[in-house]
Amino acid sequence: MFKNVISPIQAWLLSQGRCVGCGKDLSIGKSSNHKFGSKKVVCQCGRIFIYDPKTKKYRRALLEEV
Repeated sequence: MFKNVISPIQAWLLSQGRCVGCGKDLSIGKSSNHKFGSKKVVCQCGRIFIYDPKTKKYRRALLEEV
């Protein structure tokens, strides 16, 4: 039940380009190039995201991508 409450909030934060942990804007995080033209973004709180410039969306990085 707890996941049913949290996941829509996290999805909304990611659609706004904000970190799901601290809520800061991901555009100010450290970014580096990643596979297939995407970018790896590290937030100030340490969470890692992948940014796809074609769709202009963020997502959480998988363990293989870290």
